[in-house]
Parts: sequence; C-alpha cells; structure tokens
Amino acid sequence: MSSRPPAPLVTEARHRAAQPAPPCTLVIFGASGDLTRRLLIPSLCNLRRSRLLPERFAVIGVARAAMEEADFRRGLAEGLPDFAAEDWRWLAERVHYVAGELDDPATYERLARRLEKIGAAQGSAQNRLFYLATPAGLFAPVVLRLAAAGLVREQDGAWRRVIIEKPFGSDLPSAQRLNREILQVLEERQVYRIDHYLGKETVQNIMVLRFANGLFEPLWNRDHVDHVQITVAETLGVEHRGRFYDSTGTLRDMVPNHLFQLLTLAAMEPPTCFDADAVRTEKVKVLDCVHPLGAEDALRNVVRAQYGEGVVGDRRIEAYRRSPDVAPDSATETYVALKLMIDNWRWAGVPFYLRTGKALARRRSEVVIQFKQAPFTIFRDTPIERLAPNDMVLAIQPEEGVWLRFNAKVPGPNVHTGGVEMRFDYHDYFDGKPSTGYETLIYDAMIGDALLFQRADNIEAGWGVVQPALDAWARAARSALPQYPAGSEGPAEADLLLQRDGRRWRPLGGQ
Repeated sequence: MSSRPPAPLVTEARHRAAQPAPPCTLVIFGASGDLTRRLLIPSLCNLRRSRLLPERFAVIGVARAAMEEADFRRGLAEGLPDFAAEDWRWLAERVHYVAGELDDPATYERLARRLEKIGAAQGSAQNRLFYLATPAGLFAPVVLRLAAAGLVREQDGAWRRVIIEKPFGSDLPSAQRLNREILQVLEERQVYRIDHYLGKETVQNIMVLRFANGLFEPLWNRDHVDHVQITVAETLGVEHRGRFYDSTGTLRDMVPNHLFQLLTLAAMEPPTCFDADAVRTEKVKVLDCVHPLGAEDALRNVVRAQYGEGVVGDRRIEAYRRSPDVAPDSATETYVALKLMIDNWRWAGVPFYLRTGKALARRRSEVVIQFKQAPFTIFRDTPIERLAPNDMVLAIQPEEGVWLRFNAKVPGPNVHTGGVEMRFDYHDYFDGKPSTGYETLIYDAMIGDALLFQRADNIEAGWGVVQPALDAWARAARSALPQYPAGSEGPAEADLLLQRDGRRWRPLGGQ
C-alpha cells in the first residue's frame, strides 16, 4: 500500500530558507587523509551549490607531507564527480596548505601567520573553525597546541570553534580524561563533537516524526509499545582497517555513538524547544535512566561475536582473523547485540534491543517500534494462528523513509487477515540532492548550532552504559568469542537474546 501525495502537497510547504554562514576560515588537521578527500571537500562543494558558504571563505589544510598548494588542490580534486566541477573551481581558489608535524609548535606558528594573511585579505571578523580529522590520540595534543599558540582565543566579536571526530575516548575513564583536557582551554560551547550519523536526514526526521505529529506520540510509550529494535548492519568486512579495528572493536566503534544516538532520539522525552542544550539534556536523561548492567547482566544481555569466512552477495570474505594487520588469535568483536531497559515512566518494562556488525547479509540501518499485539478473541473461530505484527520501521539506509505494518482483511467470503504496509519514502516526496551526510554538520558548526553535536555529559553517559560490558569482556577467556559466517544475519547467541523473551529480530531482508 502506497501513500504518495500529489506534488502540490510538498511544493506548498513553507519553510525558512537557510542563509549563508558567516565569513570564516575552516582549518582541517589531517587534511591529506581519506576523510578530507572523500567527505569534507565534497561536502563543501555541495554547500557551495546550495549557496550556504560565504563569499569570504577559506580552507587551510594542515598535514605532515611537504607539498605545494597546487599539488594539494589536485589531490583534493581527484574523485570529485563531474557535477561538482563548477563548485570546485570556486572552492579551489580559497584552498591553502600548511605542512608540519602536529606536535611541533612551529607548525602552529606557520598556521597563525597564514590565518592572519587570509584574515587581512577577507577584511572581516576572523571567525575560525578547526576540524580535527586526525587519529584520536592527537585530539587533545592539537587542541592544547592551538591554545598555546593563542589560536582559540575569542576576541573582537570573532568566534573560535573546534570539531572533533569520533572515537571520543576508548572507555569511560579515557573519555572523561579527554573532556578534562579539552575543557581546560576551551568552553563547552566551542566544542563540536561530531557524529556523522546525525547528519542523515532520516535520523533527524525521528524528532520531527515524533514531536510534530499528534498521531504517533500518544502511542510512544509502555502502554502501546512491546519492544524496540535498533539495527546498524554492514556488509563490508574490516577491509584494510585491521590495525585500527583490532584495537577498537564494534562496541567501541559503533555503540556509544551511532546506536546510542538512535536510542536517545527514539526514547527521549519532548524537549522544551529545539534548542541545542534542551535536546541534548533530554538525550542524556535517557542514558542516565538505562538500567545499569551488573557483572552477570553484562555477559547475559550483551552478545559479542566475530565473523568467519563466508559469502556476502557475490563476494567471498575471508575470516576476520585472516584480515591484514589482525592478530591470528584476535578476540576483537565484529558484532555486538545488547538488551537494555530504560528505568523511567515512559519505558518501564519495554526492552530495547540493539545490534550492529560487519560482514552481514544485508546493509541496513533502522529503528523498529514494535507495538503490542491486539487480542485474538474475536478471531478465534477463523483460520488464523497469529496476526501480522504491528510495527513502525524508521528506515535510515539504504532505503530512507517510514513504514507502518498492520492487518487487513484478505478479499473473499471468509475472514482471512493479511499484513499490509504503508510506506513513506523520501525519494517519492522530496527531491534528493547529492549528500555525504556532513553538509548539515559543517554548516551548523559554522552558524553555531550545536543541536546535532554531542555534549561532554552525553559522551560520558554513553560510555558509562557500556563500561560494564568492556570490563566483563576483559575478564573473559579469549576462547569464549562466538563465530558467525560472513553473509549471515549474525550469531545464534544474538537470536537467543530475543528468543528467551518470546521475540525475534526483524530479518535484515525486511520481511
């Protein structure tokens, strides 16, 4: 069943047009890396196409490699799609490069001189946005070096902001330590801890779906919801990221950030307004209400596993332990599933099941709101064993939309029921524009809107939830790690996590 509106329903929607960001210079540390070339530069081209970059705008790349600015620009241009050519020509005139080691004070002296030169040419308030596209171990050192060079001091009405990539810490103590170090020299309002997942339109749409519709929010509670499933499944294996991944694992890489962003958006109370701090306060309340995992719960309600060899689509994938730069006896998990309970009035008794993993059968990210089953009483004399489940699927990728399943009578003389589906698909309603998922986040940082960025307490609350599992795994035997074939739906232990509650995962194929 489809619910496509006539075109005027969309074109008549009124919204306030976004304005260009204020004049500023974006400084990218680690500018020779893949993130800059593959995501940040295309995002800036897309922002230029949308007329959201200011005319007085500049980019300075900072990296170790010694190269001419022309060579740096050529490297950034490689791989840009043809439709970005005009926007790249505009941007390339504003791209500069500073070479140097990121732990060398001389690098920051050269950067300061280049910033002054660009600021003088811009003839405006010298607003600066520093983007740390570096390994996590350099986050605090770079911020401290910036502070020592006076580059994050705000004066004369100009702002200084710092975007920090994930992972923000590797456990609760390290996240707390990193926050302390950074907040010694920066105000919280200057720190933008990025999670690119929040740049996805369908993730942001969860708030609009819930709080802009009187139809759904009255059902969004323990009286009507049986349980919630959150899935982020990937078909790729570890590929060439073995060195990073074997020291990190799926839980650290995905759960305290991506999955908990989806959890908090699905479970939070309505904020007083869509101000950044109002929303982030409600999100941290959700994590504070998660029932603590004791030592036994951490092993019973948190499943970890590692993929073995198998086939995904038409690709054969080697076992994780045979990947480059991975220890042959590695105990690093590539899959994790959790059962969490939220101890508040809205969600008391409603389990939240989360899962994420690599080398799985399908690529899929979604939140499933499983509503309680209707009574069978009036159907007991009909040939029916079970009604189709009532659920709402908030699809994030690869499809983007909202799907609602319910029961309807199958045509015919007898009463037979069948499950039907109503779908809202983004591409049916709205014109799709090229996007990396970073455009909104970069633009928001430029205009000072921190709504889609994490606050220090959000980060620490997320690590606090999973820390018992990390501690329990550290004590567990290396041989206790279950295996699952690449191309499967995950380990049998994850299925048992729901089966013992009389439930089952929604298949990755979506049936």
